[in-house]
Amino acid sequence: MKAADVRSKSVDQLSDELVKLKKEQFNLRFQAATGQLEKTGRVTEVRRDIARVKTILREKSQAGK
Repeated sequence: MKAADVRSKSVDQLSDELVKLKKEQFNLRFQAATGQLEKTGRVTEVRRDIARVKTILREKSQAGK
């Protein structure tokens, strides 16, 4: 997910995306623990996407003040 894609979304969409990414991260952690994880790079990718979404949410909340 690119930062430009994230910036174009509304706050509600970003919140939904954050919930979805956190669920995916949870599932990936369990897959890794049980040895079922095939794409290990996806863990890093999801973690960075979560950081991107949180950063943009914070920027948007700061801009509103």
